[in-house]
Amino acid sequence: MHDKASAPASWVAVASIGIGAFALVTTEFLPIGLLPMIADDIGVSEGAAGLMVTVPGLVAACAAPGVIALTRGIDRRVVLSALLGLLALSNILVATATTTPMLLLGRVLLGIGVGGFWTVGGSLGPRLRPGPEGVRATSIIFSGVSFGAVAGLPAGSLLGNALGWRSAFFASAALAVLVVGALLVLVPSMPPEPGSGIREMPAILRLPLVRAGLIATVLIFAGHFAAYTYITPFLNDFPHIDGTPLSAVLLAFGIAGFVGNMAGGWGSRKAVRTVTASAAGLLGLSVAVLLITGSHPVSAIIAVVAWGFAFGIIPIAMQTFLFSAAPDKLESAAAAFVSIAQLSIGAGAFAGGLVVDNTGLRSALWLGAVLAVVSAVALVGLGRPRAARPEVSAPAPAVASETA
Repeated sequence: MHDKASAPASWVAVASIGIGAFALVTTEFLPIGLLPMIADDIGVSEGAAGLMVTVPGLVAACAAPGVIALTRGIDRRVVLSALLGLLALSNILVATATTTPMLLLGRVLLGIGVGGFWTVGGSLGPRLRPGPEGVRATSIIFSGVSFGAVAGLPAGSLLGNALGWRSAFFASAALAVLVVGALLVLVPSMPPEPGSGIREMPAILRLPLVRAGLIATVLIFAGHFAAYTYITPFLNDFPHIDGTPLSAVLLAFGIAGFVGNMAGGWGSRKAVRTVTASAAGLLGLSVAVLLITGSHPVSAIIAVVAWGFAFGIIPIAMQTFLFSAAPDKLESAAAAFVSIAQLSIGAGAFAGGLVVDNTGLRSALWLGAVLAVVSAVALVGLGRPRAARPEVSAPAPAVASETA
């Protein structure tokens, strides 16, 4: 339901939620470009430092359904502000950490913020701008998530190389504080809507297409982060790209991902299963090419850019796929997607760390490439009845508004 009695919120208010999403997701991926520096400073292996990616993913998987259950009577503006407050505290703990437990405690707080914010904040566009403008509002909010997912690594790498890895986390804490202030001033009061999304999750899991999408989500996110978590040491060791050139390559990854996000939003409205499966296949192929030819800097850069483009498509395409499969249970579908995606991020980073510590960097990237290709096959083959069925698309305005 829309808040019919309330005037539409300003576009600046909508943008403030998008910036909050950007801050959360950027912080989630910040350690990836800084792993060697963090590992050296704290005195742990790169595989152990990869727990900074694993821990928030696992916590966020639990927090996504937990937040909508525990905050069902609380104003959504207050909930979002509290979640971003956790982000600020998380970053301060990490930036001042001298031990691994303190480092990971900060990342636990981040996981709660990420899981809750993705689930609650992602459904607010139509309430902030009721009617046709809800599509654009949700697009702005989700662009923060998508841009954070692809820009977090290069942003952290640039700042970390220039001023030290701790400065990147202090900067993220400052951004979180600013966004909390903007939310409290600009976003109107938004009581929770009737009904609890978590109660509908068993029903959506009975839908074949939802199950297919969630299986593919596990494979693609686990595969991507098994490899992506260790892209920086791979580029250091094989094509010998480091320092400023490394930051430039990771920035190109982020730019390609943002272009992929736009392409994914457009293509998903027409043939979402094909777009999602194709992106997963391209991701796997790109990682394989990086492994096979990555000792040559030019081919490595091309493969990394293609990888960034492919993954930029994935979040919005996968969301569209799931929302199209359950158009009348969007909040439940959002909670299921966030839980599964975050659990897969954590599991992928953990698996990658085990592989790196036992068999080397190349094995982690091969794991990612194989899982990405298998996810493409799953999207094509699963969820179809014995008789042929039409391509899944996202024709309903309500669905499009959640995933534009």
